[in-house]
Amino acid sequence: MDLRNVDLNLLLAFDMLMTERSVTKAAQRLSIGQSAMSSTLARLRKLFNDPILVREGRTLVATPLAESLAQPVHDLMTGVESVLTRRDQFDPATAERTFTLIANDYLTMTFLQPLIARLSTEAPGVRLRIFPTGDDAPARLRKHEVDLLLMPREAIEERIDFPYQHLYRDRYVVAVDRDHPEVGETITIEQFSTLPYVAAASGHQRSLQEMQLDFLGVPRNIEITVGFGMAPFLLRGTRLITLVHETLAKRFEDAAGIRLLDPPIPRLQPITEIMGWTRRTDTDAGNRWLRRAIVNLAADFGSEATG
Repeated sequence: MDLRNVDLNLLLAFDMLMTERSVTKAAQRLSIGQSAMSSTLARLRKLFNDPILVREGRTLVATPLAESLAQPVHDLMTGVESVLTRRDQFDPATAERTFTLIANDYLTMTFLQPLIARLSTEAPGVRLRIFPTGDDAPARLRKHEVDLLLMPREAIEERIDFPYQHLYRDRYVVAVDRDHPEVGETITIEQFSTLPYVAAASGHQRSLQEMQLDFLGVPRNIEITVGFGMAPFLLRGTRLITLVHETLAKRFEDAAGIRLLDPPIPRLQPITEIMGWTRRTDTDAGNRWLRRAIVNLAADFGSEATG
């Protein structure tokens, strides 16, 4: 095949079609119309003399040839992007750029807030779009829908196949009302299991701490289930207790009117927050700058997180 007669933009379209397995979504990702994407698919079929994608019911399924080409073409596009961005320069003081991140409310309120505060003076043209975490968070990163993923390593069940870095560890503490009538300087496992309890949820799922307590067989007298960022603020003037990340609890200890205690559960494990990105953006100057800023933030944050 003479490459001079091949439009290499077709390979970019092929990579996007194999990633999305949808003409409509691939068109949206490439910012072109669906009809234009359909025409591109027709050109790909002619180029490879293969249907590439065939319809089975309501879904599109890749042919064996397309499947065999998917990874080599993806690696090729990643390499091309790496070459084009290698010499890229990024000056945060003058750059105009929006970065997209996935991070939960807890991370945004406690960890990212200082970075957000600094951007207005150190990088006034830099904007952050922060999306909440979900089951599809790693998949969205792999599809290049976001620039960075920040979430607990323990929440990613599958094998991690993208570059990532540990940021810090955060332990759990028990939070109670500052004037709780039954809990003193310590709390027993019997009190933890019988006092009315605020369970933490992450979206529509149980949080990591609740799953860990279930795994350890620790009973709770659950009266309320809320997002974990809200749990500390429900304790004032009640007998309620909850288990919460230490950094979140310390940040709002005075405002929420709570006291923090060591949990009476010896095998309770902390969480490990990580930052993930893609190989395609590994050498991008802007992405590297943001990663360095977050790593530096984690270095300052780590001593607080580990108590």
